Amino acid sequence: MGRVEVEGGEVVVRLGVREGLAARRRQVRVPVSALREVRVERSWWRVLRGRPGSGRWSPGRCSGVRDRPAGEDFVAVKAESTVLCLELAEGAPFSRVAVSVDDPERAEREVRAAMASGDAGSRSRGE
Repeated sequence: MGRVEVEGGEVVVRLGVREGLAARRRQVRVPVSALREVRVERSWWRVLRGRPGSGRWSPGRCSGVRDRPAGEDFVAVKAESTVLCLELAEGAPFSRVAVSVDDPERAEREVRAAMASGDAGSRSRGE
């Protein structure tokens, strides 16, 4: 499972060893200012858009970049998990970042708080 933290003016998604190896990266950073929406998705498969790109795509585990005509999505999700979904503005490194975390509702609240406050100095954690 991944972890989501707000550090300075960025949301940092840190992946576990297994997901990191599959996705070929251990973390993804996006500016809080690039966030358009944050939500919890109960159906993990609904966050998958486009075609599989780099990463690992096996039954029940999807980690990596998915290619879409409008840009790329980054996903690190497991079957039967609830997913934190970050929708990003144009110009951000990805269009969407979706990650399975232990407590997605808590992570959602913390990211929303950072969005609302615009606080570049806050530090929060969602697991």
